[in-house]
Amino acid sequence: MNVINKKIELSTRGNPDLLNITPQLSEILESSRLSKGNLTVFVIGSTAAITTFEYEPGLIQDMRDLCQKLAPSDKHYCHDETWGDANGFSHLRAAFLGPSLTIPFNEGELLLGTWQQVVLAEFDNRPRKRKIVVQIIGE
Repeated sequence: MNVINKKIELSTRGNPDLLNITPQLSEILESSRLSKGNLTVFVIGSTAAITTFEYEPGLIQDMRDLCQKLAPSDKHYCHDETWGDANGFSHLRAAFLGPSLTIPFNEGELLLGTWQQVVLAEFDNRPRKRKIVVQIIGE
């Protein structure tokens, strides 16, 4: 059993930025030369999340609309009083979706559905430089 750790670093535009990171993950998996196991993706930070969905314009907008309904950006949150950064909604959205995802792989390929992509969801109210940890465990 092998364990490989890699990082993806990228810049986001701020809320709501939804970025397809599937190509980077596939490239990291391919370079690992591992055949089967699990790939875990984890975003560092409490105002971003990792999820999967069909990455197409209609669903991208639907995700933005859903997040706005779940945690409206124009509502006051108690967290905003703590730091004065008005990003309480960002933390709630990120907590709802979660910071990580584990994807099995076999024969060197991520076992994702035909229309399923891995997406970094940036919810902070400003552009950010994000670090995403990719850990591969397999053989």
